[in-house]
Amino acid sequence: MTDRPFRFGAVIFTPRDRTEWVRKVRLAEQLGYDVVTVSDHLGMPAPIPTMLLAAEATERIRIGTLVFNTAFYEPAVLARDITTLDAFSGGRIEVGLGAGYDKAQFDGAGLPWIAARERVDHLERTLVELKKVFGGRDRGEGAQAGGPPILIAGRGNRILRLAAEHADIIAFTGTTQVGQDGDGLRLGGLAEVTGQIFRVREMLGDRINDVELNIPIHRVLPPGTTDGVADVWGNELHLEPDELAALPSLLIGTPEENADRLRERRKEFGLTYYSVLEPELEAFAEIIKELR
Repeated sequence: MTDRPFRFGAVIFTPRDRTEWVRKVRLAEQLGYDVVTVSDHLGMPAPIPTMLLAAEATERIRIGTLVFNTAFYEPAVLARDITTLDAFSGGRIEVGLGAGYDKAQFDGAGLPWIAARERVDHLERTLVELKKVFGGRDRGEGAQAGGPPILIAGRGNRILRLAAEHADIIAFTGTTQVGQDGDGLRLGGLAEVTGQIFRVREMLGDRINDVELNIPIHRVLPPGTTDGVADVWGNELHLEPDELAALPSLLIGTPEENADRLRERRKEFGLTYYSVLEPELEAFAEIIKELR
């Protein structure tokens, strides 16, 4: 479906101090990753200063969020901070946006837990403001012309349609929501995940060759094992190993086999940008070597 080059992102989230952050982002750069991303959760380091630290500690790798919880921010203030980051990083910023899904995060921030429709409304307002600010600025020293690329992540039909209309990068989560408030996550089934991908590809229309499709790599496992999948993601699907191996967010096999599998998924689904969770960085780096 596409011959777009692969890109690989390192999702860093465990370090608690400056020394450890610097070590981790430099390791990601050395291992050949293209992007390092940070999350936006209470109880974890704040994304904006962490992104700036990552940019200062590295030379080549791009810096992004996976993702800003847009409900935490006034759009104009976030746009100001991002444009400053872009300039100070030498134009290496990528902006990931999400609507927020975890009620506990809103409770911790002292924000009302609003309906999904309202959260997506705020995401859309944020997107409009970012595009307005990015489009109205001169390139400036170090900043990207037209502003940083925008990634939108989600699983609902409305947010995916918004992404298909406006995003530079569309990120699928590979998960499904469970629980009374929809704030729990577990591994998504194959039909659910691939169904989202094919629907988005239809929505993209003429933009299909201009937009990058992203999905996380939750686990990289040796041949013949699914150990750890249930522990990490509460896998209640009762899938056989070959069924788990077919999920776009899991890789089971040798580096050579997994490199071939990613080539097949590029052809079948158009997936070319993979965000690798921190515990899998070194295992996935062996796959990067096979693809470069």
